[in-house]
Amino acid sequence: MSLPKTLAVDVARNLVMVAKVLDEDPEQAYGYAKVALRLASRVAAVREAAGFAAYGVGKYAEALAEFRAARRMTGSSHLWPVMADCERGLGRPEKALAMAGEPEVQKLDKAGQVEMRLVAAGARRDMGQVEAAVVTLQSPELASNSAQPWTARLRYAYADALLAAGREEEARDWFARALEADQSGATDASDRLAQLDGVEFVDALDPEADAVPAEDEEPAGRTAEGGARGESRETPPLDEAADPAVTSGGVPGGSEEVVGRENDADGSDGSDGSDGSDGAGAADGDR
Repeated sequence: MSLPKTLAVDVARNLVMVAKVLDEDPEQAYGYAKVALRLASRVAAVREAAGFAAYGVGKYAEALAEFRAARRMTGSSHLWPVMADCERGLGRPEKALAMAGEPEVQKLDKAGQVEMRLVAAGARRDMGQVEAAVVTLQSPELASNSAQPWTARLRYAYADALLAAGREEEARDWFARALEADQSGATDASDRLAQLDGVEFVDALDPEADAVPAEDEEPAGRTAEGGARGESRETPPLDEAADPAVTSGGVPGGSEEVVGRENDADGSDGSDGSDGSDGAGAADGDR
């Protein structure tokens, strides 16, 4: 659909801002997306951007409605994995798994199929099926030694699933492999490795870290016999990897659902019996 030149410029500026701040400030991106949506709700790119902005702030019912509208307008299946992850976010992992087995998955490119596998594995974990999640992630893409954009996240999700299944040694190996492939720092594989190895980090900017006790003071943590006893810091729990994907024949994982009311370009209701309420946040990352 074409827009008048001035309107098109305004819409484009808002879409650019959505893309620019989505990762660092999701709330601000959501605001820009709502402006673009008011200006051009009949443009597929606007509906898709609005979907990602809503997804970024955890409004999964709204995001799902926008993704469905964009899909109706374009006929493309590239949004299928993130739509399934919205179902996880709304607390409906079973629906996400069902979507992993639909014909639309076969239409996805390799990156899309990996995303679908990640979503399916996340859904399995949402349902408490940890071992099934491990199996879901086992694929030619995981076994490949070539570095692809999805490699680090796929290895990370597999490592996290192994750890959840109590297979710590294997998990450590795969966290190391994820770190090796993670050139952009998309995962916290290095932190997970350190945690498994019992490494503790001290804040170099903490004024108390290097504090020297006065001569007449007994150093904190020193026993009466003079032996030092260091106080260990508890490492805060790390968030579970954001999974989002499934290749043909595989079943992925995620968690949440309550399909939101979806308004298409002409305002018709396109929801699947949802009440339009937002669900709890989806799982990382393998976010």
